[in-house]
Amino acid sequence: MSNALTQPTVPASIKQASRNYWVGVLRRIGREKLTVVCAAILLLIVLLALLAPWLIGADPYKTSMIRRLLPIGSPGYLLGTDELGRDMIARLAYGGRMSLLIGVMPVFIAFVIGSVVGIFAGYAGGRINMAIMRLLDVFYAFPSVLLAVAIAGALGQGISNSILALTLIFIPQLTRIAESVTTQVRTLDYVEAARMSGASSLTIIRVHILGNVLGPIFVYATGLVSVSMILASGLSFLGLGVKPPEPEWGLMLNTLRSAIYVNPWVAALPGAMIFITSMCFNLMADGIRSAMEVTE
Repeated sequence: MSNALTQPTVPASIKQASRNYWVGVLRRIGREKLTVVCAAILLLIVLLALLAPWLIGADPYKTSMIRRLLPIGSPGYLLGTDELGRDMIARLAYGGRMSLLIGVMPVFIAFVIGSVVGIFAGYAGGRINMAIMRLLDVFYAFPSVLLAVAIAGALGQGISNSILALTLIFIPQLTRIAESVTTQVRTLDYVEAARMSGASSLTIIRVHILGNVLGPIFVYATGLVSVSMILASGLSFLGLGVKPPEPEWGLMLNTLRSAIYVNPWVAALPGAMIFITSMCFNLMADGIRSAMEVTE
């Protein structure tokens, strides 16, 4: 009898309602043309970055001083060359790997850590919640950009240090979202009913809370990817991110700034890639948020 109380089964009606909700969300996302277009553009960028060795024949590290700063449309160099004569298509394609990695990985790690800490704090409440949230409030005393620069400067140049610096920036934000949503959900009737029936805290979190809080946290995290990409590019632009000669859009933007008056279109290509990718992540996050808020 005690096992039945501590491990309550989820009613089939609840499972079916949850399934219908997510099917409805996917259906509404499919009707949002802008969201679908942004997702398609992001998919193309990801595929181009991942399949660059097979799709792009040029070497992104091969220099040629006699071909430096060729304009867009030059024979053999569709998007021109950079300040060292390296093919811009190859640099942009391979650079997408670094930029997407630094943009997505910190948010993913912060999403996992922030969700765990925030759900625990929101469900526990009381002094435990107060202690955790007040500790994380220390990070809000500093602007995100300055804090990222300070952490990256202290850790030193490198992709792993950039990821660590950005992860530390995003953990407090995602933890606060997870704590806020969990605090609202844990007071609902069905959670109270599960608690009164003798269900363990782990079971309540796994069965009744997790599925209701991960959606809003995920949507917020998706919007943070664009912020992460811009901050990562800023760190590389300042010389605190990826080390040369690795292709990365922020670093490319820094090295090409001296060519802005000679060949402005080529110099603007890395910035255009950062803008398009970050904007697509933002618009896609807005579309997912709208689809989750609408009830049918």
